[in-house]
Amino acid sequence: MAEYPQLLHTVLDTTDARGLAEFYRQLLGLRYRPGDEPPAGGPDDGADWLVLVDAGGTRKLAFQQVDRLEPTTWPEHDVPMQLHLDFTVSSVEELQRQRQRAEALGARLALDRTADHDEPLYVFRDPSGHPFCIFVG
Repeated sequence: MAEYPQLLHTVLDTTDARGLAEFYRQLLGLRYRPGDEPPAGGPDDGADWLVLVDAGGTRKLAFQQVDRLEPTTWPEHDVPMQLHLDFTVSSVEELQRQRQRAEALGARLALDRTADHDEPLYVFRDPSGHPFCIFVG
């Protein structure tokens, strides 16, 4: 039987590893991998690599500190998106609730396609400028 590579996690570059990890930790209800938790003194700890896991300990997202990051210009293609994350919710009502949560955590709305009855969705930019979608699926 052939073996195939297994996806470990998705890594996002950012100029603020702790800040972006916190954004997704709160948005998705994840937790830090043991040893990656913020220090008791506060979130500004200079971390350059952080991993978030689900309740079972499975790696989901990692964050890598970079000196600079050129955000996508999507929907223009001067700087392409290259990657985006898709998240689903169960209903239009839950989509509205998650929009409020995402924006309260620092996401910026990039596209509102909630009038599309086949696939209502929002496209956001996270605090580092990475696009992500939340849609009813």
